[in-house]
Amino acid sequence: RFKETMRAMQGAIAVASFIQMIFGFLGFVRIFGRYLCPLSAVPLVTLTGLGFFAFGFPQLANCVEIGLPALILVVFISQYTMKLKLPIFGRFAILFSVAIVWIYAEVLTAAGAYKKRPYTTQTSCRTDRSGLISAAPWIRIPYPFQWGHPDFNAGDTFAMMAAALVAIIESTGTFIAASRYGSATPIPPSVLSRGVGWLGVSTFLDGIFGSVSGSSASVENAGLLGMTRIGSRRVIQISAALMLFFSVLGKFGAFLASIPLPIFAALYCFLFAYVASAGLGFLQFCNLNSFRTKFIVGFSLFMGLSVTEFFHEYLLISDRGPVHTRSIWFNNIVQVIFSSPATVGIIVAFLLDLTVSRGHSATRRDSGRHWWEKFQNFNTDTRSEEFYSLPYNLNRHFPSV
Repeated sequence: RFKETMRAMQGAIAVASFIQMIFGFLGFVRIFGRYLCPLSAVPLVTLTGLGFFAFGFPQLANCVEIGLPALILVVFISQYTMKLKLPIFGRFAILFSVAIVWIYAEVLTAAGAYKKRPYTTQTSCRTDRSGLISAAPWIRIPYPFQWGHPDFNAGDTFAMMAAALVAIIESTGTFIAASRYGSATPIPPSVLSRGVGWLGVSTFLDGIFGSVSGSSASVENAGLLGMTRIGSRRVIQISAALMLFFSVLGKFGAFLASIPLPIFAALYCFLFAYVASAGLGFLQFCNLNSFRTKFIVGFSLFMGLSVTEFFHEYLLISDRGPVHTRSIWFNNIVQVIFSSPATVGIIVAFLLDLTVSRGHSATRRDSGRHWWEKFQNFNTDTRSEEFYSLPYNLNRHFPSV
């Protein structure tokens, strides 16, 4: 049954990846990017961070004696040690915090603090999960179609295609946040489109190698960029090499999997907040005295959170989405799209920005569109080459136009 499920996911992910490649490499995202402005970027980027609030404190509270110290420690090390003027604390705050609280959780587990606690508490707090490390192989190299030939089911494929569209939206918000924290110029639409296209290539490889899900830009890493203030491309390249190396060491992955989930939840509270604040930072380009600006920002943020909460609660109570027609694939598409706060937020903000008082003379300046106009083309600003050129002269083969 597990292999049948994985083969169905392989087929759905591989097909859905073509949506991202088509939208990216054929320039549809570039068209969207040309109409994007600071006003519509506010809910997109903000909800990319705030949309994951369910993975923050609610999961931290599953083992508050571990999660809360982790949250307090990472905030203290990263923020309150700045006066020492030692950059090591700001750059390695997460590593220090995780190591200290992980050891603390190991001590609690070894001392028998969770022996008579409920099962859910033990699952969240204990570090010695049954057979986790002993069952993991020392070396396991993934290979294409390791679960067998992929199966193709229309319902699964359409649902995964909707997820691929959501990944495009949320990854776009992450790209914008990363460029902001990397002190780069606003991303040219062609670079956004190129990034989405390569996201599709990565998702296709996920399907070929039997991954559980497709790829998306890491919201946590964008927040980490804001915390460490390190925007070097070489750091990302080295990190990727280390991930590829350690991914084949099964014992190492099992060892990291023994970290209690509330510790990760504490990091989410910290890192997702950075991404949300990056979105709010774009308000500086907008006219906040304009009632049009206030309405679009407030309404899109509210609807982005409210609509998705309705869909989540309806599914939790009724075990099905609010849209339940005879076409299961259509139901799945609607459920996936409207369960993403960033997707709902950008749909509302984008449409309102393009239609409300569009012909008014002050609309362009109120939306901050004039700040981004000179970055619409890759070659307009000389700094684009520095920030967004591909390494190793790959721009000759994959130009940004």
